[in-house]
Amino acid sequence: MRTSFVALTLLATTLFSATTFAGSTLDRVTKTGVLRNAIVNDYPPFGFIDDNNQLAGFDVDVAKAVAQRMGVKLEIIAPGWETIVGGKWQGRWDTCICSMTPNTERAKVLDFPTPYYNSPAVLVVNKKDDRIKSAADLSNKKIGVGIGSTYETYLQKALVIPGAKPLNFPFDNVQVIPSDEEVAFQNLALGPGVRLDGVVSDLATANARIKRAPVFKIVTELYAEPNWVATDKGDAEWDKKVADTIKSLRDDGTLAKISQHWLGEDITHEVP
Repeated sequence: MRTSFVALTLLATTLFSATTFAGSTLDRVTKTGVLRNAIVNDYPPFGFIDDNNQLAGFDVDVAKAVAQRMGVKLEIIAPGWETIVGGKWQGRWDTCICSMTPNTERAKVLDFPTPYYNSPAVLVVNKKDDRIKSAADLSNKKIGVGIGSTYETYLQKALVIPGAKPLNFPFDNVQVIPSDEEVAFQNLALGPGVRLDGVVSDLATANARIKRAPVFKIVTELYAEPNWVATDKGDAEWDKKVADTIKSLRDDGTLAKISQHWLGEDITHEVP
């Protein structure tokens, strides 16, 4: 991921000016002794409400580890995805360890200090469906995606991931149906083409859904999807603190242990 990091940093630095004073977020976290992290609470196994009505998941545990390593307390907020990606957080939260993939639009309003895991985007269909076997079969199909997700942008043939190779879009006229991802999978479970022909999701998330309800199957991986920690725009000192902390957690194996716990594999290793 080093190539992606350099490209994204240059993009954010060259094209978009800082909107806050350097060090303001770092100063706030240091003075209050609290790290406030935004998260998505309907995205298992990364963030979800568990049986005890508590926030749990991979992203939750990574945020806990970051706060502990920084020596501060953690508060978790779930403000809604579109609010998070809209930027201009104005101190309401300090980080988004929330499975966000950078793209050129998001980089206009957010900074991305460091990647913390990599998991590909996949195409999921109903288990009874034998019509769809590849991305090329998406033409003229109804495909569900999370609202405001990069999957929606991908199906619109507009996704550009800074630092990554240009993506292929071997389909036309996809009917993209954004919704809560839980709702999308519920609709797909009704049968092939009843409400949806497929859902585009993250591999780990799709595997978790299949484990809970084995009426789905993954037919293909679509593209590599790096996920980064996001911060509000303009605090280079805070971004360095976040990046250094994630590196420390990766170097000593903490991220790998969290990944193994939630996913049964290590998805946190850096991609060359």
